[in-house]
Amino acid sequence: MVTLAFDGRTGASGDMLLGALLAAGADRSALDVLERELGVRYDVAETTRCGITATRVEVVLADESTSHDRSHDQSDGGHSQDRSHDQSDGGHSQDHSHDQSDGGRSQDHSHDHSDEVHSHDHSDEVHSHEGTEGHAHEHTHAEGQGPERSYGEVVDLVESMGLTGTVEDTALAIFELLGEAEASVHGTDLESTQFHEVGADDAIADVVGVALLLADLDPDRVVTTPLAAGGGEVSMSHGIYPVPTPAVVELAERADWSLRGGPVETELLTPTGAAVLAHVAAGVERLPSLNIEQSGYGAGAKSFDRQPNVLRAVVGEEAERLRQEPITVLETNLDDASPEIVGSLQETLVDAGALDVTVVPTTMKKSRPGHLLKVIVPPADAAQVARALAAETGTLGVREHGSGHRFVADRSVESVTVDVEGRSCELDVKIGRFGGDPGEVFDVSAEYDDALRVAGETDLPVREVCRRAENRARSRFL
Repeated sequence: MVTLAFDGRTGASGDMLLGALLAAGADRSALDVLERELGVRYDVAETTRCGITATRVEVVLADESTSHDRSHDQSDGGHSQDRSHDQSDGGHSQDHSHDQSDGGRSQDHSHDHSDEVHSHDHSDEVHSHEGTEGHAHEHTHAEGQGPERSYGEVVDLVESMGLTGTVEDTALAIFELLGEAEASVHGTDLESTQFHEVGADDAIADVVGVALLLADLDPDRVVTTPLAAGGGEVSMSHGIYPVPTPAVVELAERADWSLRGGPVETELLTPTGAAVLAHVAAGVERLPSLNIEQSGYGAGAKSFDRQPNVLRAVVGEEAERLRQEPITVLETNLDDASPEIVGSLQETLVDAGALDVTVVPTTMKKSRPGHLLKVIVPPADAAQVARALAAETGTLGVREHGSGHRFVADRSVESVTVDVEGRSCELDVKIGRFGGDPGEVFDVSAEYDDALRVAGETDLPVREVCRRAENRARSRFL
């Protein structure tokens, strides 16, 4: 099974995803169709971040003939200067050099802004860049170009591009996530959602470009480690907000991966980056075991003193085996808890964050009957589960055994239909796999509650219902 894994310790943005996918082996020509349809060009170049060679992607206007007629003056000029919420650098300040008039002050943006958050509208600028070979070139950023589109207008635009079904579906699903997040933040419905930064040409080029490159790589599975959000504040079209921004928080709530603050005080995870990974990537705590075939780094525009501002992508064959999951084990002995309290711990401790709860009958001091309670829990949740355990049982002490990890199978729940005397009955079956979906299936088990329900409806024994459901699942998945 070929797995594409992202290492999100310095966040992600649209341009960083593009760079990482290209560096990890995606074909640059896959973007040609979008350049023709949207009237933009992807500038792809090598750069370095803290000594690491990375791929930098910038979306620029394909027709540069009008760029030299645009004014550089940002002292007023009608510029809103609020586009930093989802810039192509993911909130990472630009590495290019240009002067901005700001009340008579000249600001040189060629230095490191590792601890600053700036809000610029570069939609009408021509920037001069010093390339990796030392030559200078000019281009006009596509950032902010094009109208601010509604969700429906973005959908119409994507559907008009003539993309393949898989690419179009991926892009539309990402924009739907973005639209739902914006609607939730602003209290509107999806269809009336008005995109701001993420409706501009460069954001569309980021989302659809990533969908094209993912289709070219065609991995069986995409995962990401926890994503760094950064810190500080960021200026958006609606005002100044703390990092992570409201839209990123909404997207993280819908995602399978986890979100972390830091490691620097600036925006590292943009709404575009969060939406892409919310749709395509499952969350993992660490990079999986891979026989690596390709790897590469996508660069953000900012350079930090000690933190390489890159998104790493690794492509490789994932071994079909049980995966490791970090855990710790909590224990306590109970000699005075009522049966009702002990019986309720399965539910109350799982609600507090436990992964599994086991109660073992034992003999305590003075030959009293009691219980040994064992709770498996993620290390990050150990303290809150221990507190819940003390509050529920009255125990005065909880032991922790640092087990390190447990080996677990990937599992999924699939619905199957069994036929009983001409009647179709649907029930769930749990599928256990080595190495994730579509890894090797090694166990099939009907959900007992569903089997009990069907047995009651059909007068079949429960074990016969289980046998038929599991046989149907094996015929589908083995």
